[in-house]
Amino acid sequence: MNRQITDTLMMIRPVSFYMNEQTAVNNYYQKKLDGLTNQEVQQKALDEFDKFVAKLKKKGITVEVFEDTPNPSTPDSIFPNNWVSFHDDGQIWLYPMYAENRRLERRDDLLQKLGERYEISGIDGFTDWEKKNKFLEGTGSLILDRVNEIAYAAISERTNPDVLEDFTEKTGFEVVSFTANQTVNGQRLPIYHTNVMMCLGDTFAVLCADSIDDQEERKKVIDTLEKTNKEVVLITEEQKGRFAGNMLQLGTTAGAKFVVMSKAAFTSLTDEQKKQLSAHGELVYSNLDTIEALGGGSARCMMAEVFLPKK
Repeated sequence: MNRQITDTLMMIRPVSFYMNEQTAVNNYYQKKLDGLTNQEVQQKALDEFDKFVAKLKKKGITVEVFEDTPNPSTPDSIFPNNWVSFHDDGQIWLYPMYAENRRLERRDDLLQKLGERYEISGIDGFTDWEKKNKFLEGTGSLILDRVNEIAYAAISERTNPDVLEDFTEKTGFEVVSFTANQTVNGQRLPIYHTNVMMCLGDTFAVLCADSIDDQEERKKVIDTLEKTNKEVVLITEEQKGRFAGNMLQLGTTAGAKFVVMSKAAFTSLTDEQKKQLSAHGELVYSNLDTIEALGGGSARCMMAEVFLPKK
């Protein structure tokens, strides 16, 4: 039986965090921070990371923290959910990455270390698609309903329909695909990752429905969520811009549940939305301002959920 929420994460502690020019071409959430040296940026990101991990551990979440390596340079290694996903049957899937320097984040040594503590039944993936310049960036591209085996995916340069088809064939997941846009300089352009406009828990979903311009596609997404008994919590495009879609539900073996997000996401929510979400778990948030600005990703991107059976 697949679980929707886990109590175990893999997270990568940054060693040289900075703005990745290779991803900034289509990640419109990345912003330059003036007046900070590279060393100051790294220190701020490290501080945010360590405080976030400490909060998660305090709640009873197991966090497998691995140190990034200085060489090769991988500025986005803090977002491991894009290159790997871990599953209840012991399967590990590896994903094709848009930015060439992000492909260097895939590390066999991390998987071997996890294999000392968790059962791994197989390692496979979709990385050959990189040769054809077609990409699918893990649980950034795919919002997985693991229980119902449905994957929600917003088509973009980083979420390719052909790779989605391959994903369906290999995993058996049904794919609900659509286009999600944001306004950039007056133009509606595709959102780079599904997980900035959508999050899925065991009994709820956070959705920026306004970013799905096609009414039929919007209806299909909401209908599928409701058919699978998810309470849909709608957020605005402005809230999405503050990473309110980039949340993750976690739980402990004792039965506690948490809805985890950044401080920016939390402060963007209305009292009514906080009340809706609190019904599905304690709201946990941490300041990730530097990581969000330069990395263009937030809390959910930093957490690779580990569903592998423990040895």
